[in-house]
Formats: sequence, C-alpha cells, structure tokens
Amino acid sequence: MRRTVVIDDGLLEEAREILGTKGIRETVETGLREAIRRRRLEELRRSLGTIKLNLSAEELSKLRDES
Repeated sequence: MRRTVVIDDGLLEEAREILGTKGIRETVETGLREAIRRRRLEELRRSLGTIKLNLSAEELSKLRDES
C-alpha cells in the first residue's frame, strides 16, 4: 500500500545509520518491525513476572562473570 509521509531528513538519516539500511522504504519498514519487536518483548517480559533468587550481590556478580 502506498503512503505519502513527511519525514525529517536528519531523523531518517540517523535511523538509516543505526539500522544499517540503505533506502527509505527499508529504513521505515525496519524501524516499524523493530518497534513491534520491542513491544512484544516487553509484553513477554511482563507476562513472565519475576523470580526470587536469594543471591547476594557478590554471588550474582560471580554468576554473571562465569557466563
């Protein structure tokens, strides 16, 4: 579907650099996909809740360093 939109050139160029895209269409579509992906990940994170680990800061740091 064709659309006509006015997009700030600086914003578009920055998005193009960040996303590693070449054309306007690719940049806009990739940006939209990324926004949708982030929203879905956030919804998944919220639905999973939290887990009580009973670890000290030192133990947690040690586990992070080992991975």
